[in-house]
Amino acid sequence: MSWQRPDGREPYQLRPIRFERNFTRFASGSVLTHCGDTQVLCTVSLQEGVPKFLEGKGQGWLTAEYRMLPGATPQRQEREFMKLSGRTQEIQRLIGRSLRAALDLNVLGERTILVDADVLQADAGTRTTAITGGFVALVDAIAKLLNEGKLERSPIVHQVAAISVGLLEGEPFLDLNYSEDVVAEVDFNVVMNENLSMIELQGTAEHGFFTRTQLNQLLDFAEKGIRDLLEMQRETLGLSLS
Repeated sequence: MSWQRPDGREPYQLRPIRFERNFTRFASGSVLTHCGDTQVLCTVSLQEGVPKFLEGKGQGWLTAEYRMLPGATPQRQEREFMKLSGRTQEIQRLIGRSLRAALDLNVLGERTILVDADVLQADAGTRTTAITGGFVALVDAIAKLLNEGKLERSPIVHQVAAISVGLLEGEPFLDLNYSEDVVAEVDFNVVMNENLSMIELQGTAEHGFFTRTQLNQLLDFAEKGIRDLLEMQRETLGLSLS
């Protein structure tokens, strides 16, 4: 293997992960997630009502918004106001789909959970960090809403985490940082639940192509990484999610 990771990690090794819970005061759940040098703040709020397509059906909804602060990258990025970039729209839809997979929406009633993911510092993996940390914030928010009597029982039925994998010089690597992400021949984002069942698989060959054997190797790496992330979530939350 010729590719040497800039931070000295093994190919199958995650970056250091840390969850700072109750990071803000007013949201029902708030978690600042550190994944190496990537930092994403996820806050979770509950509001009455659902989108029009769900009105009268007795079920709830979860939606997500994703933004990157101007100073999150080495070169300042303009704020997105009225018109969101295609990338931003794609990422926030991914976060919403992934976290909805953790819920029984019928338990919510006609209420909407809003997840705000704000990137404070970006070194690749912002969308997967938002999903993994967003789940921790979601659990905290649901616990608070139960204690306040705003929910009768928890709608959480699955645990969810996400990670990136890629091919560098033909070999699989887990949890790419930016310097790896920009030169990867193949880049995947993988979302799984506690059973290691897939929720989402996003991948493309940035340069050339990849084989079925390489895809299987990437998924094996992703599964290992997600196993570790699921365990870190459980340890952080200090409770059984079964």
